[in-house]
Amino acid sequence: MRTGKIITTTMIICLLMAAACGCAAPGRETGAQQQTAGPQQAAGPQLGQQPATRPQQAAGPQPGQQQAAGPQPGSQQTAHPQPSKDSWDDREVIRSMELLYADQFSVDYYDDGCAMISIRDSGRFLVVPEQGTPPEGLPEDVTVLRQPVKNIYLVATSAMDLFKSLDAMDRITLSGTDAQGWYIEEARQALEDGGMFYAGKYNAPDYELILSKSCGLAIESTMISHSPEVKEQLEQLGIPVLVERSSYESHPLGRMEWLKLYGVLTGREEQAEACFRKQMESLKPVLDQDATGKTVAFFYISSNGYVNVRKSGDYVAKMIELAGGTYVPEDLDRNGNALSTMNMQMEAFYAAAKEADYIIYNSTIDGELESLAQLLDKSSLLADFKAVKEGNVWCTEKSLFQETMGLGNMILDIHRILTEEAPDQEEMAYMHRLR
Repeated sequence: MRTGKIITTTMIICLLMAAACGCAAPGRETGAQQQTAGPQQAAGPQLGQQPATRPQQAAGPQPGQQQAAGPQPGSQQTAHPQPSKDSWDDREVIRSMELLYADQFSVDYYDDGCAMISIRDSGRFLVVPEQGTPPEGLPEDVTVLRQPVKNIYLVATSAMDLFKSLDAMDRITLSGTDAQGWYIEEARQALEDGGMFYAGKYNAPDYELILSKSCGLAIESTMISHSPEVKEQLEQLGIPVLVERSSYESHPLGRMEWLKLYGVLTGREEQAEACFRKQMESLKPVLDQDATGKTVAFFYISSNGYVNVRKSGDYVAKMIELAGGTYVPEDLDRNGNALSTMNMQMEAFYAAAKEADYIIYNSTIDGELESLAQLLDKSSLLADFKAVKEGNVWCTEKSLFQETMGLGNMILDIHRILTEEAPDQEEMAYMHRLR
């Protein structure tokens, strides 16, 4: 056992020394490694841009013009490298993925079967078919991922439910969340049964374990920006890092649409399209209805007494709007930072939300409440709220924010409480009434 650990540790040291010398880990492909010597090729299409047109071929001699003479006998001819038929410049985009709501990624498909995933502010990934060959001359910012992508180190918890929906959880070998931290039963069970291994949080990964499991891709959340040295270390060890940005989607259905990106990675695009289409069909009756005119407050109370609320442009506020309600407090986007939440003094929240028709208590941070008395224990001022007096107080389940594909069901839940006097608790997916 001790000898094996020494061998593994020695392997890590050798890999780090190789990375320091500009070498990549054996068997890993990146855009930088595939680039040929000579002038740098133009980058492929960026997110939201059309692919650049191919350079126009030089015209041949025109009528009346003398053709340039070839090399004279005895003169030395300069050798010019012939373009490779597998060159990046020879590839053409034949179509792009249709996205209805997501704006943080795009996918372009090429005539050789490859797909280019572009993630806003996070890089580009060329997904190559299992029997395909990566083109030469790739731009330096492109990372090559060869299908099947497997032994994934998943740190971004919101992506687990998307892999689950694609029946692709077997692609995930390593988790950045331990068994106790998962509310997705299949993920917790896999960790407990040894089908998945806890490999450390985003800022403290177990490099030795990650290497020993032949990790093919690390999927990080944007929290990795607080520990850039970890991302750099993983890449030096030859492990591609994809930073998942679904949390930056302002539209809740845009977050669900990241399912299509993972469909590309897993080779299950048709399944992803069918699953997303099914969600849209279930929501259509609600999305087509008029607004109810009812107001809804969504919040939790922190341990120091502040009320944590969502900003007006946040996706939770958008879910309430899609369900037919109006989010309160309104106009909370004026402080200018990028955070999706903000803290309010209880007195300010009281003034802004006292007349809300419905209250939804967010249990994700503070824990689930079982009774109205537990809510009033947090602040006696809540007893004066209209929703409390009329019995329209609800609490979310803790699993909501891990189950990304459940956002559609959450919209349906909100619609039920806005339109039904006594919603059937058996039909509610993510909320229960506080009495």
